[in-house]
Amino acid sequence: MSHDVLNPTTEYLAFWRERHVCTLTTPRPDGTPHVVPVGVTYDPEAGLARVISNKHSKKVRNVLAAQAEPAGGARVAVCQMEGRRWATLEGRAVIRTDEASVADAVARYAQRYGRTPSPNPDRVVIEITLDRAMGRA
Repeated sequence: MSHDVLNPTTEYLAFWRERHVCTLTTPRPDGTPHVVPVGVTYDPEAGLARVISNKHSKKVRNVLAAQAEPAGGARVAVCQMEGRRWATLEGRAVIRTDEASVADAVARYAQRYGRTPSPNPDRVVIEITLDRAMGRA
C-alpha cells in the first residue's frame, strides 16, 4: 500500500514512532544491495529519514560513492516490520557531517529509541530525502 511521504496516515506515522530495529539498504559500487540493521527516524514535515552512523562504516562509504555520481545521491531504502505490519521509506541519501545536523539526528534518535547514544566524534548522519513510502501499519 502506498503512502504520502509528507502526509502519512496516523497509523503509519505511529508505527514509525514505535521502537523498532530497521534495515537500511544502500547500493555498493558494483550495484549490489548492502543491507544492515539501523535505527531510523522519520520526519514527514521535512520529508526526511535520518540514520546516525560512524563515518567509517560501509553504508556511509556506499552513500558517499553514489553521492559523487551525477544523480546526486544514493538511492536507498529503510524498512521495519513487526508481525504483519511493515513500512518502507525510499529516497536519495547524502551524508551530513555538520554539528547541527548530527545533534538534531541524535536528539531524534534518542526520542524514538529512548536512549542517547554515547558521544562519537566520528558520527555522521545519513539523510534521506524521501520520495516514496509504502507499507501496512
